[in-house]
Amino acid sequence: QVQLVESGGGLVQPGGSLRLSCAASGSIDSLYAMAWYRQAPGKQRELVAYIITSGSSINYADSVRGRFTISRDTAKNTVYLQMNSLKPEDTAVYYCPAVRAAVTRRGLESDYWGQGTQVTVSS
Repeated sequence: QVQLVESGGGLVQPGGSLRLSCAASGSIDSLYAMAWYRQAPGKQRELVAYIITSGSSINYADSVRGRFTISRDTAKNTVYLQMNSLKPEDTAVYYCPAVRAAVTRRGLESDYWGQGTQVTVSS
């Protein structure tokens, strides 16, 4: 069993930056990947970025590529999402699931999920 706690969200002005953290309790080394998803009000959950736990391959959604960076600190069992040049359309609740077998566009309920952290980009 893996438990996840996301933090670091908040209110930021357009063009600003935030760093989200996702602390995992329990080993994630045997899982397929760590990912970040987001869900804006009235919209479906969408994949933002993910990192494969073996080999550290990384991928991003087109909407965030070049602005967001996912990273992992294995010693701290923590995954980060550095978000730069934030836009109002980045406003959402951000989730960091531990992915058991496959990364999908909307995420799988069978993966391990935390409670999420709210990011609001507004002037």
